Amino acid sequence: MTRSPYEQLPLVFRHDPATGREDLLVSDRLSAAIAIVDLWPDWPSPVVIIAGPVGSGKSHLASIWREKTGAESIHPIAGSNASDIAAAKPVLFEDVDRQGFDDTALFHVINSVRQNGTALLMTSRLWPMSWPVTLPDLRSRLRAATVVEIGEPDDELLTQVLFKLFADRQLLVDERLVAYIVNRMERSLEAAQIVVERLDHLALARGTRLTRALAAEVLDELANARCVD
Repeated sequence: MTRSPYEQLPLVFRHDPATGREDLLVSDRLSAAIAIVDLWPDWPSPVVIIAGPVGSGKSHLASIWREKTGAESIHPIAGSNASDIAAAKPVLFEDVDRQGFDDTALFHVINSVRQNGTALLMTSRLWPMSWPVTLPDLRSRLRAATVVEIGEPDDELLTQVLFKLFADRQLLVDERLVAYIVNRMERSLEAAQIVVERLDHLALARGTRLTRALAAEVLDELANARCVD
């Protein structure tokens, strides 16, 4: 790829997003998921599943719950000690539909949680009815779980998220620029993260401030990339 003579490669710094409870942006689409995290340990069932699209906030909520409960991350596969861990403390299984699992191992984890009074939080892009489960007893256990869905973000939430992502990178932007981005971007929190990251990179590379022209370039670039895919 030909690089503009005015574009230099910036030093790459790691930008750690703020993931505490006080950093969580509250909206109607997140209210049920936030409520279930805050409700622990008084959950309606010992197994809770948060389902939502990529970049919808599942990882943030899981991080808050892990910090609150001291939960340990597990991956229920054959030969793992996931059920033993679940007998002693709350456990977290993230990205269920992407990581995959062993039916019997997950069944034993859920039984361990129920028998020992602990808790299991799982996150997934898909509802559990869409998971590739063949063990009837596991299907029965999953039907008894509490499932909370996170919907697609609205303009208000995307605006809040963009301001937060820019602030995480110590970038100051005005409301008009953020509104311009929101009106033209893909409707997902993952897209918001990509837009902010790309804008930050280009601004550093070119030694310029964040402008509408720069935002338009990034949005066009991402739109073209989607068309190619």
